[in-house]
Amino acid sequence: MAKLVLLRHGESTANYANVYTGWNDVELTEKGRKQAENAGQLIKQIPNFNPTHLHTSVLLRAIVTANIVAEVCGWLYLPITKTWRLNERHYGKLRGINKDQSREIFGDKQITEWRRGFYAVPPEGGEVTAACYASCDRQRLPRAESLYQTQKRLMPYYYDQIASRLRLGEDQLVVAHGSSLRALIKKLEEIDDYDIVKLEVPNAEPIIYTLDDQLNIIKKEILH
Repeated sequence: MAKLVLLRHGESTANYANVYTGWNDVELTEKGRKQAENAGQLIKQIPNFNPTHLHTSVLLRAIVTANIVAEVCGWLYLPITKTWRLNERHYGKLRGINKDQSREIFGDKQITEWRRGFYAVPPEGGEVTAACYASCDRQRLPRAESLYQTQKRLMPYYYDQIASRLRLGEDQLVVAHGSSLRALIKKLEEIDDYDIVKLEVPNAEPIIYTLDDQLNIIKKEILH
């Protein structure tokens, strides 16, 4: 058996301002840092959880959360992989727009479809140019994504780098984002396209999966 712990980053400045963030790189608020510390204390108390590897995105809010958790738990020595495949969903032209204002611009029905639907893709934004993507194949980097597309670019990393270690009985910790974790959880729990609309992943609340050697879920727990 092995444990997989999923954690959404602490509150970011964009969460606080209620804007679409996506691949915009924003910092944690002071509240978000405290949430990360609290999440670290909760994870530290998980019985027999000894991760061999940490996985996070290339976005600041997730990296800082992962580092805070690692420091609280005494795991700064562990290897950590940062990958764009664990990034938040790319919201295209919605990035930086206040969520309430977006409903006035595009209408409630369209925004609900873009935000909560599995296949709907928001309008494309500009090309990704940040330095953290310099080594990436630019043809693979999105300008907007549905949750389905987020899942498609995330799952190869999960199978190659996370599931492979879990199959060896090694516990793993993933610190990522609301939508990228929703996409992963949909696959792990085999949630259908309709019910995924209702799934929320709160900031800084660890989700613990206990898995058998075939990666079937034996137990799920969420810590508050």
